[in-house]
Amino acid sequence: MEPIAVNQANTYIIQSQEEEIKRISHDLHEGISQNLYSLYTGLEFLQSGIEDNTMKEYAKELSALMKRTIQEVRMLSVELYPNTLAELGIRAALDSYIKLFTSTFGIIIDVNTTGQEYILPETTALAVFRSCQEAMINIAKHADVTEAAFRFTWEEKSLTIDIVDTGKGFNVQKAMDRNLFKGIAAIKQRMHSEGGEALISSEEGKGSILSLILPIKR
Repeated sequence: MEPIAVNQANTYIIQSQEEEIKRISHDLHEGISQNLYSLYTGLEFLQSGIEDNTMKEYAKELSALMKRTIQEVRMLSVELYPNTLAELGIRAALDSYIKLFTSTFGIIIDVNTTGQEYILPETTALAVFRSCQEAMINIAKHADVTEAAFRFTWEEKSLTIDIVDTGKGFNVQKAMDRNLFKGIAAIKQRMHSEGGEALISSEEGKGSILSLILPIKR
């Protein structure tokens, strides 16, 4: 198969996957989450009318469990597809995900922005969001750090995101030769599908920098 045809096929697969992920996220947020909330309020109402102390305590425990479940479903929905992405932009969507990421892995992400942010086309915004997600997961798995940084540089016709960690680093060529970082390959594919590129630099003991570079058509 010709390279252009391969790229088109890969892009189509990614877009199809994103549509399905978006649908699942919507179902979680608008369907399952709402049903759980209705059950939670029902339990709260029943709890107020129970006189037996043992049953009352049991209903209280069920309410607490239901509340935690609602929070977990909402977090999963944000992880799958942030509703803020289309309306508020990539920064707002990432801020929501970073809170989830930090609470899960204990790694603090510092975000700094240069230039004026603007709303990206949905496919581009999703490519950036997924790439940033993947980069954070790679940091959690491999970098052995408690902090990392995102540097957004918005220009008239381009967006550059530098994702920096001061972790243990690695030999880039050896890692690629041994196919150790499939996440980086996925990021490169996403960026390529939007006409951009992903560059990785790292040195053992000195951390890593992943740069996402996208041309923007406004």
